[in-house]
Amino acid sequence: MTTPPTYAFPPGGLPDQTVHPDGTAVFTDAYAVIPALTMRDIVTSQLPGWQATRAWIIARPLTGFSETFAQYAVEVEPGGGSDTPEPDPTAQAVIFVARGSLRLTIDGVQHDLDEGGYAYIPHTAKWSLVNLGNVLAQFHWIRKHYEHAHGIDAPTAFVTNERDVAANVMPDCDGVWATTRFVEPDDLRHDMHVNIVTFQPGGRIPFAETHIMEHGLYVLQGTAQYLLNKDWVDVVPGDFMWLRAFCPQACIATGDEPFRYLLYKDVNRHPKLGLGA
Repeated sequence: MTTPPTYAFPPGGLPDQTVHPDGTAVFTDAYAVIPALTMRDIVTSQLPGWQATRAWIIARPLTGFSETFAQYAVEVEPGGGSDTPEPDPTAQAVIFVARGSLRLTIDGVQHDLDEGGYAYIPHTAKWSLVNLGNVLAQFHWIRKHYEHAHGIDAPTAFVTNERDVAANVMPDCDGVWATTRFVEPDDLRHDMHVNIVTFQPGGRIPFAETHIMEHGLYVLQGTAQYLLNKDWVDVVPGDFMWLRAFCPQACIATGDEPFRYLLYKDVNRHPKLGLGA
């Protein structure tokens, strides 16, 4: 039987007073691990221009941390949302729905997103988002400054759902490692990819990847042992990992269900040269 996909989200709430505060969070110059259990009510943010909404901001540009993107997990109560969601006119966005449903309007065109819904929103778009349902809606939001490339048009908006996008099986892996790509890798209009990576139980990245792309990984489902630089860490649904460019990485899926994560990476542009470039 095929295991249906699930989409983890921060648990909120607050542990009771019997819980010892030892944790598994790690913050280094090369990587960070922000466990789901740290994403509680007291670390949420309220956002200007949003109503009946709270957000866990789990990555942001910061010295020694994320350099190219910000990543949020956002809850919107029924009737909540925003007509002015994005304060930065240079910021593009990807939205991925974990639970509930949302009405997304991009340049006057309405789209209804449910679980697994995915939207790419270019920096030039005027957009809004509202929860028209009667249950809490939860979504992941990734923001990145769009970097223009000479002679290449900026990308256009699109909306889809994971269930409508075929996964690409990676070569030489007997089908245990696949990537759901929402943008074709050779589409140079895009300077970021946000994909879903899936490993079947026991599947692995069979070498320590070391590369130019910065990563944000949010675990949607399943468990794994993940190699970050020289350290193996155990990760579970709702955990977030940040990997600096060139940080060695690999993983081995554990447990009896697929290990899946939402993956951000910056792509298709020359490195900037010089400090402050």
